[in-house]
Amino acid sequence: MTASTPETTVVALAQIAPIWLDRAATLSRICDYVAEAGRAQTRLVVFGEGLLPGYPFWIEHTDGARFESALQKRLYAHYVDQAVNIARGDLAALCTAARRAVVWVVVGCIEHDSLRGQSVFCSLVVIDDQGDIRNVHRKLMPTYEERLVWAQGDGNGLRTFALDRFQLGALNCWENWMPLARSALYAQGESLHVALWPGSTRNTEQITPFIAREGRSYALSVSGLMRRTDIPDNAPEAELLRQSLPESSANGGSCIAGPDGQWLIPPCRDQETLLIAELDHRRVREERQNFDPAGHYSRPDVLELRVNPARPGGPTER
Repeated sequence: MTASTPETTVVALAQIAPIWLDRAATLSRICDYVAEAGRAQTRLVVFGEGLLPGYPFWIEHTDGARFESALQKRLYAHYVDQAVNIARGDLAALCTAARRAVVWVVVGCIEHDSLRGQSVFCSLVVIDDQGDIRNVHRKLMPTYEERLVWAQGDGNGLRTFALDRFQLGALNCWENWMPLARSALYAQGESLHVALWPGSTRNTEQITPFIAREGRSYALSVSGLMRRTDIPDNAPEAELLRQSLPESSANGGSCIAGPDGQWLIPPCRDQETLLIAELDHRRVREERQNFDPAGHYSRPDVLELRVNPARPGGPTER
């Protein structure tokens, strides 16, 4: 793969499994892939939703909605313990890895904010190539059984960042189906959209080219893997979980679509890999000749979107 040029940017999608529910071990795996992305001369490497320390696959398969369940309480308590506390410095090693590799990182985390009690958020974290945390976006609306373990997020992280010629934005999972969330990023000039997923081709194969075509942007969908064999022996209720979870809970489906909605990399299934592609910003400009969702086609005199950037329990950063 050639290095990035003034018009092009090389990106990587890390489709991997976590060391499930083990923050330290999973963080080490992620740092290894950041280093590999750096050796491949990429400018950006992205990881799936909730990868650190793992998506709560147990809920669907262990009667997760049962009220006052001792099992669910034990699993949740462990989840909080293994969640990422950014203020405590839990991402320091990843920031160092990004700086050493000179690569931007977008990673899905389960975030514990001690200012908000013992609740956790499904967050995506953006780290720049100097190792600085630029954004922590908390998922606006947990989906279905996710509401049993994740708190609702806020609009503070709906922002984009300059990365070479591109403007980088990212959303978690079904947020990508929310028209106004997408529009909030389009309005900031987004031209490189990252969609984080826990892992399934049923999520990525339709919406990825749609977002790319709608936004006239590159759309990167990155998913994780989760197999029964990925449940470590030290996980709480490990044997019960091996009996309850299917052989595969997440089969990947990471992919990239160009600004015309055509595949650069079609969905990749059941494979742990680092997918690499070179993105040409000229393709964005070409496709926006006839449709620019935040430009000549936006009609701001008729349509207006307002975003509340407040973060409950913390300062508003913009």
